Amino acid sequence: MYESFGWMGEMHVKNISIAGPKFVDPIRHSDDRGWMSELWNSVGLPRLGLDVSFTQDSMAYNRNMGTVRGLHFQVPPFDQGKLIICVSGSIFDIALDMRVGSPTFGQHLSVTLSSRNPRQFWVPSGFAHGYCSLEPDTKVLYKLTKPYEQDAVGGIFWNDPALNIKWPIQTGAVFVNERDQQWPSFASFESPFRWES
Repeated sequence: MYESFGWMGEMHVKNISIAGPKFVDPIRHSDDRGWMSELWNSVGLPRLGLDVSFTQDSMAYNRNMGTVRGLHFQVPPFDQGKLIICVSGSIFDIALDMRVGSPTFGQHLSVTLSSRNPRQFWVPSGFAHGYCSLEPDTKVLYKLTKPYEQDAVGGIFWNDPALNIKWPIQTGAVFVNERDQQWPSFASFESPFRWES
């Protein structure tokens, strides 16, 4: 699944099978008290190919296991990159390639993120993002490259059969809001994103 790997000090960055998204693996230093880890390093990570600036941090609390949020994005010029960090509990996380002309257009990546593992997921602009909580009381931190703009938010129906996403929960056990149930299918949506090789 990995195409390349970089390491610098406290962080590892891994490119994956779809160009753009990355795994960020901070090193955890443990002792009798617990552990300590970097979440972000604006000096070291650009040298590893993750040269972005964040303008907003947001936190989502998911009371129930099976809470679905997504698949969301913001349209240009308000498009966002997102660094996803699971602070407590665990999630099944998705990034869907929406870049017209991309060799992986319409394909998705999935990863399990957990507070028990330091792995983070970088989801760049051009991808729809969503997740499902795998435990009660799950908290997710989003580091965003642009602020939230309500009028720029778009989405794709999270359970569109054409996307072939293997959600790890039964449809009847899902907690999802009305808005996320009403997003269009991928086939009926005209993407505002373009592939730049």
